[in-house]
Amino acid sequence: MRISKPELSFWQIFNMNVGFLGIQYSFGLQQTAINPIFLYLGAPEDMLPILNIAGPVTGLVIQPIIGAISDKTWSPKWGRRKPFFLIGAIIGSICLFAFPTSPVLWFAVGLLWILDVGNNMAMEPYRAFVGDKLPEKQLSLGYQMQSLFVGAGILLAMGSIVLFQKLFGAETVSEDGVIPTWMYYSFSLGGILSVATVLWSVLKTPEIPPSEEELAEINEAKNRPFIKKLAQPFNEIANAIKEMPKFMWKLSLVYLFQWYALFVYWQYITPLFMKTMGFGISEAASQSAQMSLTYNIVTMVVALGLVPLTLKYGSKKVYAFSLVGTAIALFSIPFINNMILVLAPMVLFGIGWAAMMGIPYTMVSKVVPQERRGVYMGILNMMIVIPMGIETLTFGPIYKYLLGGSAVNAILFGGVFFVIAAVLALRLNVAEAKSKR
Repeated sequence: MRISKPELSFWQIFNMNVGFLGIQYSFGLQQTAINPIFLYLGAPEDMLPILNIAGPVTGLVIQPIIGAISDKTWSPKWGRRKPFFLIGAIIGSICLFAFPTSPVLWFAVGLLWILDVGNNMAMEPYRAFVGDKLPEKQLSLGYQMQSLFVGAGILLAMGSIVLFQKLFGAETVSEDGVIPTWMYYSFSLGGILSVATVLWSVLKTPEIPPSEEELAEINEAKNRPFIKKLAQPFNEIANAIKEMPKFMWKLSLVYLFQWYALFVYWQYITPLFMKTMGFGISEAASQSAQMSLTYNIVTMVVALGLVPLTLKYGSKKVYAFSLVGTAIALFSIPFINNMILVLAPMVLFGIGWAAMMGIPYTMVSKVVPQERRGVYMGILNMMIVIPMGIETLTFGPIYKYLLGGSAVNAILFGGVFFVIAAVLALRLNVAEAKSKR
């Protein structure tokens, strides 16, 4: 049963999404600062994919389970989704404060696992929260606003790396196990933002109470025996996958290539600059941070502008062309050895990132049942983390044996996968999926 929902003002939608700023700051550090920390602590380059396996595994396990549980949760005081992303933000905050103090590589790897648990606990209930609140005609604005805050959060993370490195110096590390001072400030700022921004959204945005039918189902679930309660989220996930719209199966193929390519880019952009520009780890990390800074500025600028484009030309066309632009960016980067000019392809990358962070969520929200939005958002994340998991397990050997241990070839490889994702995106059809719902 679909509940009629009132339209929200621009600022209500804005306040609802502020928490994404802190969550995405954390993800921004993971994209750019975690791998340099691993390198500082002595990790070889071909081990970077497997050291990042925490993200795919925790996303695969945590997000759909938390999404399913949140579907069957309601508290008049705390709501349905808000308790989950607030607790997740607190866990993430603690890890961010601890990360730069890592004494050895495996301590940092362990912290990454806990950090990813917190971030994933926050992520999908938050995605579902936005869908819960908005009527269908405002979904595109809601999720593109989320995309704007994705860009803003990562922008702040990258900007902090560049700023604090300039203020406190990019120390030359003479021995393994020494993490430069500027890292501490970036991670501490993230620890503060993680909780503060989520609290803003929690306090500013009330949740819509469940319908009588949903409330009866929630109360019935509470009264089940403990074993059945334990099994409930897994049963919900299994049933949702069994009944999943064909549209989402098609989207999963797009995601397979898209997210594999993104993980390759994030892992090997720092080694690329060590190769193409002869930088040390600190200089290369700073340059990769400036790349992320640039594309996230673009994401912030264009995110809301994609809303009228999707309405005029259709979501799948805008999405597909954005992926092609991202591919062109990756094909260009390895052949530019100027620190300033190499930022230019990030314009295309930023447009692609804005599309990736907003358009698929809008499409999925339109084709799945409202009362099961949490579990389907979790399953959508499974479609993200499974390609990442495949990448962490397969790309190390591919990099070492098929690509000659070349970061240049790794980035070009990612570009090819973006082209494949774009072709597959043209097969998506929201109108057809809605008619079959």
